[in-house]
Amino acid sequence: MFVPALGLPRVEVQPGNRYATKAPADIKTLLGSCVAACLYDPIAKVAGLNHFLLAAPRYSRSMPFTATDAGRYGIHAMELLITDMQKLGAQRKNLRAKIFGGASVLGFGGPDRFNCVSEVNQRFIRDYLATENIPIMSEDLGGSLGRVIHFQSDSFKVLRRFIQKSQTEVIEKGELSYWKTAVETKKPGEGEAILF
Repeated sequence: MFVPALGLPRVEVQPGNRYATKAPADIKTLLGSCVAACLYDPIAKVAGLNHFLLAAPRYSRSMPFTATDAGRYGIHAMELLITDMQKLGAQRKNLRAKIFGGASVLGFGGPDRFNCVSEVNQRFIRDYLATENIPIMSEDLGGSLGRVIHFQSDSFKVLRRFIQKSQTEVIEKGELSYWKTAVETKKPGEGEAILF
């Protein structure tokens, strides 16, 4: 049964953001094709969660590198979270991970509309953690349903609840809105340097 921790202060992490703490907290996020990494150092008692939308800015040939905040990209989101945790006393060598998300909730296709965001996000997070020698203690990736995640920073437990397909409209709208803003609205030539 899905029961978030009672009495813990709740912090909600939006897409592209992160949160690290040494204090007890219930860190919550809502995932579709996005991925959340719940990291913790059991020795220093530091925990944190990030929520990234894309593994990297190479989902489309026309995707500008500066279209969004760095935290929206997995490679930056991971380093930003780890840095925040190290500032609180965590050591990289002690980090452990629990990873969630990467569901196939988006339904677009075409050559410039990268239609396997969830698959690439899953591959990225596994590869990144393997490269950094951060063990994955548990994971719940893939599928077609969104998820609500509650990460309890005092016990390092994660509670996951699936969102039924009929309720994923909010996730789909948010992710499609991001995609249209970041990828489709850039006009050719906009932001290019003029060489002389």
